Formats: sequence, C-alpha cells, structure tokens
Amino acid sequence: MAKRRSNGEGNIRKRKDGRWEGRYTAGRDDYGKVIYKNVLGKTQAEVKEKLKKAIAENEKIDITKTDKFTVGQWMDIWFEDYCTLKVRPSSHQTYKGYIEHHIKPYIGDVPLNKLTSLQLQRMYKTLLTKGRIDRIESKNQPKGLSAKTVRNINQVISSAMDVAIEQKIISENPTNGCALPKIERKEMHTIPAEQLEAFLREAKNSGVYEMYYLDLATGMRRGELLGLKWSDIDFAHGIIHIRRQISRIDGVIREMPLKTKNSYRNIPISDNAVEMLKEMRTHSSSDYVFASPTGGPISPDSVNNMLHRVLKRAGLEQIRFHDLRHSFATLALQNGVDIKTVSGMLGHFSAGFTLDTYAHVTTSAQKEAANTMGNVLEI
Repeated sequence: MAKRRSNGEGNIRKRKDGRWEGRYTAGRDDYGKVIYKNVLGKTQAEVKEKLKKAIAENEKIDITKTDKFTVGQWMDIWFEDYCTLKVRPSSHQTYKGYIEHHIKPYIGDVPLNKLTSLQLQRMYKTLLTKGRIDRIESKNQPKGLSAKTVRNINQVISSAMDVAIEQKIISENPTNGCALPKIERKEMHTIPAEQLEAFLREAKNSGVYEMYYLDLATGMRRGELLGLKWSDIDFAHGIIHIRRQISRIDGVIREMPLKTKNSYRNIPISDNAVEMLKEMRTHSSSDYVFASPTGGPISPDSVNNMLHRVLKRAGLEQIRFHDLRHSFATLALQNGVDIKTVSGMLGHFSAGFTLDTYAHVTTSAQKEAANTMGNVLEI
C-alpha cells in the first residue's frame, strides 16, 4: 500500500524536456483531495533550493483559504470582525470611508493572495494626484489626497494584511515594500497679540464674535467647539466639559465621540467668558451653544468660510481655523502659563508633545529668562 504523503513533503525528478521539477503536497481541499504544487529549474540544485523555500512558505499559509478572498472582500471582513472591536469608535467611519472610496475602487477585485507592493504603490501615486471624492465641501480643494491621508490608508491596509497573515491566508504583508509620501508639516500661523483687537472687532461686526472669542480663550479644536452643548457648561464654577465633536463624514454632519481619552477634559474659563455665555443662553432655543439656523450643529466648513471672511475684512493674513488653537497656546505660553497647564487645556497626550509643538515659544521664553538672570547677576 502506498504511503500517504504528508503536507509539505516533496520530491524531485528530471522531466522529459530536460528541466528539473520539484513537486510537493500543499494541503487538501474541502473534499479531502490532495493539492499539489510544483517548482521548476534548470538544475537539480536550483530546484532543490526552490523546493525548500516553497515548502517553508507553504507552512505559513492555509492553501484552502488563499484563493477565497479578493482584497475588497477581505477588507470588509477585517472591518466588521476586527476593526470595529479594536479601533476607537471615532475612527470607524473614517476607516470605512477609506475602504469604500479609495481601496475597493482601485484594488478591490484583486485576489488577496496576488496583491503586490507595486499595485499598492501605483494606487498611492494615483490617490496623491486625483484621489479626492467630489463633494460640495471639497470643490475648492486640490484633487489629490494629502500625504497624511495616503499614509493612513496604507496603515489600514497593513493592519488588514497582518490579520490575513495571522489567519494563514497570505505569507507576507505587501505594504512592507511600499515607499510612502513624506508628510510636510504645515507652517504654524497665529494671530499676533497686536492684531487681536482688529480681528475680534470685525468678528463682532460679522456676528460671530462669541465663537472666535471662546476658541481663542480655550484652544478648543473646531469639532469640539461646534459640539459644545449648554449642558456641558458649568456656569457656577466657570468650567467647560469637552465631551464630543462635530465632524463631516461622507458628506453628512455627525456628532462623534472624541478621538482620544485625553480629549475628554474640563477647561476653566474666565468670568468674562461666563457672562458672555450666560447672555447667549438667554437667546438660544437649541441644545448647541453654536447652532445652525435649524437648531442643529453648524457645518465645520461654514465656520472656516466665516473665518476667512472676517480675516479679509479685518485686513489680516489668512489662517486656518486650527491656527486659532495655535494662537491660544502661543499667547498663553508667552504670558507665563506653564506648559503642563497649556497641555491639559489643549487635550494633548503629554506635556512633552506640547513642548515639541511650541518649542519656538518656549525657546524664546527661556532666552528672556536667561537675559533676566544675566541682569540680576550683573555686578
């Protein structure tokens, strides 16, 4: 009776065409039938080496699974069975958008075990030049995705490929061979102290004073500011509780949880800010502090447009909404607020990160301290 060959066993023979062939058992199908694979070479030594590598590679994968999934199918499985459990809820919609709008249209039909680094590299190149989805809020933006977004997409694919390796569907992660675009840090802009009066005066004339005043006073992120509700304000103790954010996901304005645990924080506000909010409360019928005409949350894009109009009318340089947050941090540090306090108010994960981000401010303060000590010690 012939010996039953175990998975991974192989033999070598010389074919009639003069080439050498190495044949090995790669596993069994769903009906128990043996699955054979082979390698070819010009010499016996070459085939022996190829066969050794093929058998070792075969041990990493389950041959019955390798042909069952396309990239698109596997990304759906990964998202439903892994991503939703391990990734924070605020990232779910973002990841789903990456899969539906960018990954599936380009490589969704590619067999999972055939996906190569070159295919990914070509997709990333395309996304950088014309990957942006056509939406109203992005009509004036570049057609390509940012380097940061492309890197995020690569990370999503890489995480899904790692799970496929764990499940023995593929043996290697194709993202490992990709060259990713470098992220160019956007230059930080702030509103100088001497221009604040002109900015706030024009904001008041435009009817948006309270929004920009509060952001400059607290350093809140745009989404956090728009997600602020009256129930989040402790008027008695002058504290704002940051509990949610407003985002636009797939063209829809949504109330979302915050991205990190450090983002959930309490920010003290001045007596002036408390009085301003009390006055606003008497005229509001919405749950949101800054509400749209219908009472719901304001679109993140509209506050950007408002900011640009105010800056233009005030004759000031155009900046991003996020730069108001930088303005708060810079002014606070320049006026003696310690780095740990500023870091906590911003919701950063560490004071070290805040220190790195605003090194130019702290370096200037240290220089002033050195000059002060020089004057004190001068004989």
